[in-house]
Amino acid sequence: MRKKKSVTLKDLSEQLGLSVHTVSKALRGLPGMSEGTRSEVIRRAQEAGYRTKEQERAHAVEQIPLYTRKPFRFALVISDHPSAIELNQLILAGLQQKLSEYGHSIETVIIPYEFKEGESLQDWADIHQLEYMDGIFIPPMVGLEQEEHLLRYSIPRILINFPGHAAEVDSIAWDVGTAIHQSVRYLLSKGHRKIIYVGRKEGHRGFVIRWQSFEKAMADAGLECHPDDHMVEFGDWNVRLVEKLERVQPTAILCATGMDLAWIYHACGLLGKRIPDDISLISMQHVENQHVPQLSRPLIMIRESGIRAAERMLWRIANPHHPYQQLMTQVTSL
Repeated sequence: MRKKKSVTLKDLSEQLGLSVHTVSKALRGLPGMSEGTRSEVIRRAQEAGYRTKEQERAHAVEQIPLYTRKPFRFALVISDHPSAIELNQLILAGLQQKLSEYGHSIETVIIPYEFKEGESLQDWADIHQLEYMDGIFIPPMVGLEQEEHLLRYSIPRILINFPGHAAEVDSIAWDVGTAIHQSVRYLLSKGHRKIIYVGRKEGHRGFVIRWQSFEKAMADAGLECHPDDHMVEFGDWNVRLVEKLERVQPTAILCATGMDLAWIYHACGLLGKRIPDDISLISMQHVENQHVPQLSRPLIMIRESGIRAAERMLWRIANPHHPYQQLMTQVTSL
């Protein structure tokens, strides 16, 4: 990585074909250009290791060294659960983007969501020896027992998830609660009053928060929310979802997790219902689904949470005795 002192505004302006004045304004967040131009300027500056005086002062205040004597090695411990694949790819992209600016590296380590007979969490820990890393990142879907084990390590840890009760760890989470509220408000603004929620309400903290947010959003609108009218439990999904759709006759569906989207399309198809002609649909998708490009979805800041998690890790290493903090990245509206 080129150090900042070897890269000037003039170097960047020549690479980008822009004036020095425009490059300077882009890096300082000033108006006068398209967002596409600003994003490209920032990307090139990050790749070159260029930082403004304001950025260097911010690092000094946070006591984060711009250059370290040796690169750090971090691990992202990911689950082998199939529903976590897209999620982990976005988190990893954010972590790599930020850590590479400082010359640090990150590798992925897979932890089983469920251990096979004869395997144990301790055997897994003995093989991977994560305690010799400079720090670990713990995303969602690793399993509660696995998460508890990882949180006991004495090295710096960043939980990229909602923290449990009394959890002593820095955490970064994307605000799924606000995403649910925004989605309900959007459907209400379109005249919908019969809305079915599809998504588990137990199992992971994110699931619990989604369902509680839906209940609150419906209550705020003066609408009743009986769990029996919604698809919130495991087991026999196809039959039960068809039954609920027939009984409730919803005009809209809110899909709380992207993994349930296929079930919804299948059940609606069996009933001869078309989306969005007959039933409107909003889904908490991690990324745009190429098979349903017109699907409405809030933009959830998962990659950005990875970036913030990397920043938080470097801050924690530089400030080991400061209190833990829980941070939230705000979603953007539909």
